[in-house]
Amino acid sequence: MPIRQNDDYPGAPWHQWNGHLQTILPSVGGPKITYQRERLELVDGDFLDLDWLRQAKGSQRLIVLTHGLEGNTTRPYVKSAAQYFHRRGWDILAWNCRSCSGEMNRTLRLYHHGEIEDIQTVIEHGLASSEYAEVVLIGYSMGGAMTSKYLGVHGSTVPKQILGGIAFSAPYDLAASVDLLEKPGNRIYKKRFLRQLSAKMHHKARAFPGVIDISKLRDVRRWRDFDTFFTAPLLGLERAEDFYALASAKNFLGDLARPILTVCAQNDPIIDRACLPLALAQEHPLLTLELTRTGGHVGYGLRRKSHNWMDVRAEQEIARWRNA
Repeated sequence: MPIRQNDDYPGAPWHQWNGHLQTILPSVGGPKITYQRERLELVDGDFLDLDWLRQAKGSQRLIVLTHGLEGNTTRPYVKSAAQYFHRRGWDILAWNCRSCSGEMNRTLRLYHHGEIEDIQTVIEHGLASSEYAEVVLIGYSMGGAMTSKYLGVHGSTVPKQILGGIAFSAPYDLAASVDLLEKPGNRIYKKRFLRQLSAKMHHKARAFPGVIDISKLRDVRRWRDFDTFFTAPLLGLERAEDFYALASAKNFLGDLARPILTVCAQNDPIIDRACLPLALAQEHPLLTLELTRTGGHVGYGLRRKSHNWMDVRAEQEIARWRNA
């Protein structure tokens, strides 16, 4: 499908006048909701913490929400979508990637942009928990990339209940995204992510002595250094470039059998056109790429609203799929 310019986003509150503020300020707060937590034990001895909002009288519709890098189900964009769609009759299954729920996971294995075994397990568990007739997958940033790769890899074998996937601010080319993080203006994001991931490396080094050379953290200057010293070796890969090829969703979308809508702001500080599947979106009939003028990175705040514009846009797309 052609790449589309979407001008429906009315713009952020007046005090969010650039992409950085439209990214940072909406990441604080969010609606207050109370999930029902379920611990899902995995066959490898690890666990995933799932957070549910269910309709009191049951629902045949389910939204699966996947958070971004070093996020969790308490991120404002996840809570906003959970509340918005729950009020409209959907059950909500928001899940935490390994190590992200507030308790470190048990195994050496962590999560990454291209990890889709866990999201598959979550989807299958959600489908087995009730007789859902319609399921929609919504992912944010890394979660959008994971959602898209899952749909691409599984193609026509995706469960029939899944209508499609929606991704906001998703990096489809991870190498390009890493390069963008090195820009001086993005130091705040790079520093935060590396601080949190480095703490997890220290934890894993203590839990699994001799497996991780934690001294290499002193040599990390660029994000690629972290992926070279830690991410790639933990996945059994030799180079960061091998990891980027494995994790980049753009490499796995050719066999899509369900529609994907991916939305990105042109003032997103950590996602630019090089990170997006521009060529594939022009060729594949099931991949729609929309660019908005503003919105930041998973920001899209609205004036005097408890929800954000991503919720509105997702609801519009779901309605289109259901009426097609």
